[in-house]
Amino acid sequence: AGRSASGREVVRRRVAAAEHEWRKMADHVQSLAQLEILCKQLYETTDTSTRLQAEKALVEFTNSPDCLSRCQLLLERGSSSYSQLLAATCLTKLVSRTNNPLPLEQRTDIRNYVLNYLATRPKLANFVTQALIQLFARITKLGWFDCQKDEYVFRNVIADVTRFLQDSVEHCIIGVMILSQLTNEINQADTTHPLTKHRKIASSFRDTSLFDIFTLSCNLLKQASGKSFNLNDESQHGLLMQLLKLAHNCLNFDFIGTSTDESSDDLCTVQIPTSWRSAFLDSSTLQLFFDLYHSIPPSLSPLVLSCLVQIASVRRSLFNNAERAKFLSHLVDGVKRILENPQGLSDPNNYHEFCRLLARLKSNYQLGELVKVENYPEVIRLVANFTVTSLQHWEFAPNSVHYLLSLWQRLAASVPYVKATEPHMLETYTPEVTKAYITSRLESIHIILRDGLEDPLDDTGLVQQQLDQLSTIGRCEYEKTCALLVQLFDQSAQTYQELLQSANASAIDIAVQEGRLTWQVYIIGAVIGGRVSFASTDEQDSMDGELVCRVLQLMNLTDSRLAQAGNEKLELAMLSFFEQFRKIYIGDQVQKSSKLYRRLSEVLGLNDETMVLSVFIGKIITNLKFWGRCEPITSKTLQLLNDLSIGYSSVRKLVKLTAVQFMLNNHTSEHFSFLGINNQSNLSDMRCRTTFYTALGRLLMVDLGEDEDQFEQFMLPLTAAFETVAQMFNSNTFNEQDAKRTLVGLVRDLRGIAFAFNAKTSFMMLFDWIYPTYMPILQRVVELWYHDPACTTPILKLMAELVHNRSQRLQFDVSSPNGILLFRETSKMITTYGNRILTLGEVPKDQVYGLKLKGISICFSMLKAALSGNYVNFGVFRLYGDDALDNALQTFIKLLLSIPHSDLLDYPKLSQSYYSLLEVLTQDHMNFIASLEPHVIMYILSSISEGLTALDTMVCTGCCSSLDHIVTYLFKQLSRSTKKRTTPLSQESDRFLHIMQQHPEMIQQMLSTVLNIIIFEDCRNQWSMSRPLLGLILLNEKYFADLRNSIVNSQPPEKQQAMHLCFENLMEGIERNLLTKNRDRFTQNLSVFRREVNDSMKNSTYGVNSSDMMS
Repeated sequence: AGRSASGREVVRRRVAAAEHEWRKMADHVQSLAQLEILCKQLYETTDTSTRLQAEKALVEFTNSPDCLSRCQLLLERGSSSYSQLLAATCLTKLVSRTNNPLPLEQRTDIRNYVLNYLATRPKLANFVTQALIQLFARITKLGWFDCQKDEYVFRNVIADVTRFLQDSVEHCIIGVMILSQLTNEINQADTTHPLTKHRKIASSFRDTSLFDIFTLSCNLLKQASGKSFNLNDESQHGLLMQLLKLAHNCLNFDFIGTSTDESSDDLCTVQIPTSWRSAFLDSSTLQLFFDLYHSIPPSLSPLVLSCLVQIASVRRSLFNNAERAKFLSHLVDGVKRILENPQGLSDPNNYHEFCRLLARLKSNYQLGELVKVENYPEVIRLVANFTVTSLQHWEFAPNSVHYLLSLWQRLAASVPYVKATEPHMLETYTPEVTKAYITSRLESIHIILRDGLEDPLDDTGLVQQQLDQLSTIGRCEYEKTCALLVQLFDQSAQTYQELLQSANASAIDIAVQEGRLTWQVYIIGAVIGGRVSFASTDEQDSMDGELVCRVLQLMNLTDSRLAQAGNEKLELAMLSFFEQFRKIYIGDQVQKSSKLYRRLSEVLGLNDETMVLSVFIGKIITNLKFWGRCEPITSKTLQLLNDLSIGYSSVRKLVKLTAVQFMLNNHTSEHFSFLGINNQSNLSDMRCRTTFYTALGRLLMVDLGEDEDQFEQFMLPLTAAFETVAQMFNSNTFNEQDAKRTLVGLVRDLRGIAFAFNAKTSFMMLFDWIYPTYMPILQRVVELWYHDPACTTPILKLMAELVHNRSQRLQFDVSSPNGILLFRETSKMITTYGNRILTLGEVPKDQVYGLKLKGISICFSMLKAALSGNYVNFGVFRLYGDDALDNALQTFIKLLLSIPHSDLLDYPKLSQSYYSLLEVLTQDHMNFIASLEPHVIMYILSSISEGLTALDTMVCTGCCSSLDHIVTYLFKQLSRSTKKRTTPLSQESDRFLHIMQQHPEMIQQMLSTVLNIIIFEDCRNQWSMSRPLLGLILLNEKYFADLRNSIVNSQPPEKQQAMHLCFENLMEGIERNLLTKNRDRFTQNLSVFRREVNDSMKNSTYGVNSSDMMS
């Protein structure tokens, strides 16, 4: 009976276990089904709320502890492509995480599993294959230095891929995609891992695998081009595309870690390693790509041309002179062949890449080398014809024109320097290019207006870029350019004048002529500006005079019609012309005997610079009078006035002009409408007022001296405006919008004046005018409208300007309390604004900078300017029980604690103002820092720790300086506490020491960060980094010794002795103090140390482990 009972028990247990397993499986199946539904909702639904819920649930799934096993189940049993995609992306996240990384065995298993999965399922959805390959590439990159039994586990990529390449076309495509994605992945730095680690992996990959991958891609392309490829077969077409992408990724690799961004495309030199020479000396590589271009369909040929662009940009030093000439000759032959068979270039992508290829011919080779190529005369003729045809078809691929113009710009700029005896023939072809550009732009106007097309003139950035290029091209054979411009301008101007006088002229005809004249004024400005690049002759200056006379005559005509009608684009072209004219012919460096002035005198009676300046001022006043409501014209006009007011001699000539005196005496809205508070504009449109008043302030200062009456006279309109605002506030019944407009305009005007007044006498007049009479109004406004940044930002900026001791202008007399009074006002404003802005509550992420952080950032700048201005003795405040300083500093802390660490570094202006303020506080107010609560001190220290690795050098340097002050303070207090002194340490110092002793890890982490940057990274501010390092070492000698040992031990055995010696030499002759002499010695030792360590590590791949250990 006993036996049967125990038998039943066994059976019961088995059944229970089976049930449990079955239930577990059922749960898995159920959770799988749920996951698949969620994936479908995430990727397919159009309902936003459903998608957001699905996203939330899937985020929880990715963070769950059993995510790994469930991902594998999804891949094995998932029925939809979306669930496979989810599994692949989750696994990629898991292998990428820096905290709690997956163990090596697990990563190896995942990698092998993925390869197997791809091999057994070649027909997965494209995006799933892509995601799995991304996962494989990420594992391989991050585990590049992982070893098992003295073998690098993840490096046998080519062997793994060869299995795929020997199978079907589908497998072949996957194999090529793996190599392509891996090359791409290793080339891209990510933000979660240190840049040093990325560079070490990239360099090792470059040296061990990249050339083999490139050779493999070329060999496969040769095989492909050798066979008769059936490009109608989709899979073969796909394979060829992936092979070309792979070759392009290899050539596009960042070989030396310059991390150039895509935008610096034109200056690119491909830094091919010397070990690759064989591939480029062998002309078959170049020939392969040119042959491919002619044999494959237009859908793939842009990729071939992209590869050729990179090959054409191979660094010059890879070849000796003879090799380079041979390489260039093959390259030019290939280009010639394409130009002789231009059918493929009708595809816009092909055309674009071919234009890039042409531009690289000149960016990488000298004109002297090009002219020696065998078929140069024929090639330059073909290139010129191609350029002229391209320019004439202005509507086709307009973004590619930039590359053609850049080629001709570089060719034209080289003409004066070419030493070769062979003719360059540019004097024949450059004028043709200039003429094609000018005439095609003029002819386009009629078609654009007729068909309602987009006008290129609306894109001022693009126009400016093309004009910069044309300015050099047009200066080559300048006589021809001028003759053409004079002829075209005279025709257009005459037709325009006749149309204006005719009673029945159509509006479209007038618009066409205005459009033509607009282009011509822009181009004349550009070619005059081009004088700067060439040695100019008297004849050319005289030709400039011809052109300038014509533009000024046109200006007289259009200005006389402004009361009836005006053309905004033509006015902007005039301003562009005046800007170029000012740069070249007005100012302290210009020869006044220039032939240009003689021509102006003969034609227009303008005998000298003063008369020409009066034309400028006349135009500026006319524009401000008639175009006050047009923001682009107003701001460019004011910029011109501002530029004129900077020059030493021109500003003195300007002040003598009656028109300038008129501006100084009548700067009101009745004369200058943009100063009015027009109801259409919003408050931010008033920015140009600051520019206007900066220029007026400079002009006023020339003869102001100590004349208070003249100053009062000048300030009358502003005084009246302030009185109006004061009355509004006193009456309590006012239109809020009007009050805001009046006030914001006024504050912007004052900031312009404050910026211009950089001398003591004039600034003191301004200070006495504003304080104490009008300061309370500004304080009241900040109190009332703190939530409206359009109001508070200008006021805070004005205050920051007033407390800024620019050019030592804030020097108060010995008997004056003004410095202290000014700081009180500053403190009051910071406190008022700070306490109120903190009541805003939760602000949406996309508005947080505008509503809150921008104002806080200006408060930080204001406080920094006041604390470092050297016009206030801050010890006085505590002595007399004045809490102004304390209030300002406490508000700073409150504001700081309301900002997350990430925001401090995410917003550049905020980080610059915070770290520069922190530098001043740690330098002069360390007692205040020491008295803070422990959590605040830790917040500040961790912000310094994060700032040390910031990309902005200014932030990084500020952090080093702040850290140095803190460490020095600590060191001094520690030294004092160990000495037998009768005076005990102050309470703050004692607390600060106590906090630092409780949290040694903070200072230790900064020591390892600084050392890490100096040893392993491209340290751009070594001197700044060296200053806090000595103090950090002296405070943590034991930790430094451990750090040193771990760095030494991470080196290969044969390098350890050398590394140990480097550290010994670093501390050679260094004493245990922070005296200047000792610090300077340490800084010198450190630069030697860094050089020696770099030399020692150059051939070592081990360094990355120590960087890992310290990151």
